Amino acid sequence: MDRTPIVVCTYRVKAGNEDAFTALLERHWPTLRELDLVTAEPPQHFRGFEQDGSGPLFFEIFTWKSPDAARSASQHPDVLAIWEPMDRLCEPRAGRPNMEFPHVRRLALRAAA
Repeated sequence: MDRTPIVVCTYRVKAGNEDAFTALLERHWPTLRELDLVTAEPPQHFRGFEQDGSGPLFFEIFTWKSPDAARSASQHPDVLAIWEPMDRLCEPRAGRPNMEFPHVRRLALRAAA
């Protein structure tokens, strides 16, 4: 079984901060890659809105290089220089935190005929 965690980041960006957040997001994965914390597989990025229309959502999906990579990232000044402003550009909504980072794994499902 593959032990490299895929992370699905959900960012609840404050309205009006989308451009500033996008600029940070553009630096995020390249910085993690430069520090050898993520795999070479490019990230996926999505943008949308809360189902009730209350604010913008951004999603980022990438694969950590190891189970310990997220902890290492949280201690590196180059990563913190991105994460801390990202945090300030986001807000909690509807009882959910401003950012969420569930780690998931791929499922090998049989395609329906």
